[in-house]
Amino acid sequence: MSLLSRRAILGTVLAAPLAAPALAAPWRPDRPVELVVGFAPGGGTDIVARLFARHLETRLGQPITVVNRPGASSEVALTYVSRSRPDGQVLGLTNMPSFVTVPVERRAQYTLDSFAFLGNIMTDPTGVVVRADGPIRDLADLIARAKADPEGITVSTSGIGTDDHLMMAMITRLTGARFTLVHFTGAPIQRTNLMGGQVMVNTMSIGEVMPDPRGLRLLAHGGAERSRFAPDVPTFRSLGLDFEMYSERGLVVPAGTPAHIVERLREAIQEACSDPATVRTFEAQHIAPTLEPGPVWEARMRAAQQQYASLWREAPWIS
Repeated sequence: MSLLSRRAILGTVLAAPLAAPALAAPWRPDRPVELVVGFAPGGGTDIVARLFARHLETRLGQPITVVNRPGASSEVALTYVSRSRPDGQVLGLTNMPSFVTVPVERRAQYTLDSFAFLGNIMTDPTGVVVRADGPIRDLADLIARAKADPEGITVSTSGIGTDDHLMMAMITRLTGARFTLVHFTGAPIQRTNLMGGQVMVNTMSIGEVMPDPRGLRLLAHGGAERSRFAPDVPTFRSLGLDFEMYSERGLVVPAGTPAHIVERLREAIQEACSDPATVRTFEAQHIAPTLEPGPVWEARMRAAQQQYASLWREAPWIS
């Protein structure tokens, strides 16, 4: 072999790109994923979980099974999630504000440090609901009746420290009206008790009322502005009560879940939320998906918990 040909061969070898190392395939679950919900089947949180699971499982390549573990304003469910193996196979659907208020109002079995935050996926204004054929016509009428007969106005919520409960606490704080609160485990049983006459008022989000508003009257809600899903219903702020209240739902996994798993789950959630098919599914339920990335959501939740802790020290919300 001539020197020239050897040089040519060597030049060819040196010029060739080095073989790229094989990239690790993105993490994916190796069995069906469990999505844990802290409220009863058929309520707003449960419905959101089941709707979103259909879109998320196509990104993860495994079926997602929704498991209801109601009780203690979702503490039962979130405690289960926090104690699960940190391998990405068990997700928890949180409900704000109970997610941050439960550890404020009692010695809860979890803290915010018990979780890695994947993202908030939707925000649904909380409202005051009565029977359409009942005597209460509007929010001013309800407040006047409660002032006249504090023990006579029974109001259902989905649990102590939930958006429902804290909404009524804010109404009491701003108006002086007092109510008799009855705490249940979710919207379906609340609705049954309202229609059966066991309670006079329900506290439910727009997404729990508007898909089937038959027999119900939504008096007002806690959104920043009127909802396109209930355009005729005023906000509390427009009626002179300066506060907002929402049911927010986000996804978490146990603390200690490896970073690459957390990042893949965050990516899958973002992909699902931005899919027009997901948007259509949520809007059919009168809910608009609003993705808030995990780190941003976590920072807001920690700030919100500090605010609720301060409020609790000043004026504890009670049953």
